[in-house]
Amino acid sequence: MKDFINIVIPVYNEGENILSTLSEIERKVSTKHQIFVVYDFEGDDTLPVLRGQPFQHLHLIKNKYGRGVLNAIKTGFESAQEGAVLVVMADLSDDLAKVDEMFRKINEGYDIVCGSRYMKGGRQIGGPWFKKQLSRVAGLSLHYFAGIPTHDVTNSFKMYAKKVLEDIQIESNGGFELGMEILIKAHQKGFRITEIPSLWRDRDAGQSKFKLWQWLPKYLHWYWFALTKGKSN
Repeated sequence: MKDFINIVIPVYNEGENILSTLSEIERKVSTKHQIFVVYDFEGDDTLPVLRGQPFQHLHLIKNKYGRGVLNAIKTGFESAQEGAVLVVMADLSDDLAKVDEMFRKINEGYDIVCGSRYMKGGRQIGGPWFKKQLSRVAGLSLHYFAGIPTHDVTNSFKMYAKKVLEDIQIESNGGFELGMEILIKAHQKGFRITEIPSLWRDRDAGQSKFKLWQWLPKYLHWYWFALTKGKSN
């Protein structure tokens, strides 16, 4: 395994948050890393905040598949070099203090390391009650009934070995259900998966880009896929 992490940050008008997020990465992540900030359009208010900033190994990448967080993450995956690939939100919701531990797990031979809110030691602060309950029920039920090796399938805060992303054909066309699809398909293909407890905190600034009712059917598709042990592509 190469000795660095490719950190993919999808953004959509995150000018209020992005500098704090990058500063937290630099403060809490000691492993060598490069950062890919993926944006949809030139008028995104994240861009003028970042241009001219002294952050090392920062790359601004335009989403090449069309607007939306799923396409931004896919663009980031393809831009990443060999090594580990981590998806991080720009709103400081993810537990960045756990990144070095996640990378150590990758170097121990795991192919995916999941940040888990719902295992012992994990925690979630804030966020809509109904969304939280759906996420918890999905994670726990797939862990116990489908054998998925994490209690938290829906959390996007996951670190992947690059080879996993190269092996999985992505079918998702909505949003953050992408991470659930990759995890389930990787499990069915026999990749090694583990989890560590992590904290998720609802954003303080800006507006959430999560579209619960639009994306719920897409999560349900992969939930059923996991329960029925669908064949991976």
